[in-house]
Parts: sequence; C-alpha cells; structure tokens
Amino acid sequence: MLTSPPAGPFGRTVCAMVTPFTSDGSLDLDGARRLADHLVGEGRCDGLVLNGTTGESPTTTDEEKSALVRAVVEAVGDRARITAGVGSADTRGTVALARAAEAAGAHGVLVVTPYYSRPPQEDVAEHFRTVADAVGVPVMLYDIPGRTGTRIEPDTMLRLAEHPRIAGVKDCAYDLLGSAKVIAATGLAYYSGCEELNLPLRAVGAVGCVSTVANVAGPAVAAALDAYDRGANAEATRLHQRTLPLVELMMAAGLPGTVTAKALLNALGLPSGPVRAPLRAASPDRTKALLEAYESTRSSPSGGTSWGHPQR
Repeated sequence: MLTSPPAGPFGRTVCAMVTPFTSDGSLDLDGARRLADHLVGEGRCDGLVLNGTTGESPTTTDEEKSALVRAVVEAVGDRARITAGVGSADTRGTVALARAAEAAGAHGVLVVTPYYSRPPQEDVAEHFRTVADAVGVPVMLYDIPGRTGTRIEPDTMLRLAEHPRIAGVKDCAYDLLGSAKVIAATGLAYYSGCEELNLPLRAVGAVGCVSTVANVAGPAVAAALDAYDRGANAEATRLHQRTLPLVELMMAAGLPGTVTAKALLNALGLPSGPVRAPLRAASPDRTKALLEAYESTRSSPSGGTSWGHPQR
C-alpha cells in the first residue's frame, strides 16, 4: 500500500494560482509572493501554475508574465515546482514566452493547444514539439478542447510522449477512456484539470491535479488524494464529495474560476485584488454563497474543523 504518492514532475497538488493585482489593476508582485507562500505553506500545494487561465494570462503582458514568474520563484521556488503558462495561438509567440519563462526561473512550462485556428493533429503535434525543442525544462501539454476548439487526440499524445521534454498533461478533455489508455501506454504524468475528476483520474493513474479551487481549499484538495494514496478509498470518496458544492459554485455556476477564486481570496483577506476587464467581480450574494461552501470544506463530520483559516 502506498504511504506517500510519487510526486510528478510538476508536483502533485498543483494550484492554478490567480495573479494578484493592486486596487488600480496593476500587477501586485508583493501580493503574489505572499499568496504563493501561503499556498505552499498552509495551502499544502507542492506546485504552482502561473500565467494560466486562472492567472488571467489573456490580459497580462509578456513583461508582467516574466515578472510574476521571477517573483514567485524567488518566494517559493525552493519549496514547490513552478510551472509557467506560455501557450498562445502562435507558435513563434509561444516559443518566445517559453524561453522567457525559463530565463525567469520557471521549472516547467504549460502549453495549451493552439486555439481558434483549429489546426489538424499533425500541426498540433509539431507546435508542441517546436516549443519543447526550444527549452530545457519539462513541458506540460494542456488539453482543453472546450476552450481551444481542438482536442489533442490520444494517438497524438502517444507520439508526443516520445519527446524527452514532454513530461505531462493537464487533462480537461473529459475522456477517461482516452486518458487511461495514454497513461497506460506512456510515462506521461497526467494531472486532472477538472476539479470533479481529481479523484477519478487519480484512480486510473493520474499523478495529481492542477486546481483552481486550491487557491482557497488546497488542504481539502490534497486530503482526498492523501486518503486515496494510503488506500483509504471510502475516506477519499467522502473527502472528494465534501468539496463538490464549492467546486460547483466556483467552476460550474456561470462565473469563471478566476472571478470566484478572487472573490473568495479577497473575502478571506488574502492577496488577490480585482479581475481585469472583460471579467467583472462576483456579486456580494455570490461571494456569500462561496464563503458558505468554502466553510463546508473545512467542517469535519463531528462538527469541528479539519484545518485552520488562512492567515489574514
């Protein structure tokens, strides 16, 4: 029986971290350092993904992206794996972002499928190979056809797994059979990118998750994986189910995860700040409901708490 899970190349409980901004919308590097320290310490995250969708990468500049990586690596790079989102619809632009992230100290890069242009599979594969050839750090592929319009098909994954620096996959394809086949046939480290599939994907061989909910409930996310990894399957199921009301409100109730994560972080007194347009802040009523769901992830069956409040 496993007593401690094998850590994947990007961590195990990986937080898709928000990008803190000041009240005027500027990048808050001090806030980013403090939030990263909280997530790695009290939040039980052993990896952070910066400049992803949750990090509002569509509305941050290349210079802001590099500055954020440098600040977070400085703060927690000796305690957690730092992965930088570098994906774009342009291969040359993605290569430039990947090289900049590596120069800023990132331990790995997250590369999403080129979006909007909907390239055929061989072009998708060549895009990823080109980026992986351009850097010396591990590459995590990001398969999220609901946003990009293009799937990384399982056969394409099998070919890409042959590249020495393509090491992992953030899986938002909602295809457990396809994912399980690739996991069984390759050494790719799979990470659930869909909160409700964290435990199901772990059960078929994923090494962990990349979680937006971990911005506020990292201990709850980690606890379900801990229980599974020590063979306590019923407990893992119970802990996973306990997070579902929060998952639903944060990720599936009409607002982007960035908006809901920042609403909760702000309410809890942690660095976050506003979202950038076109996103808009959550309403007070939604924030209240989010806080109630957050509290439910902390409550033990006996009515106590499983872990403390974040430092305010």
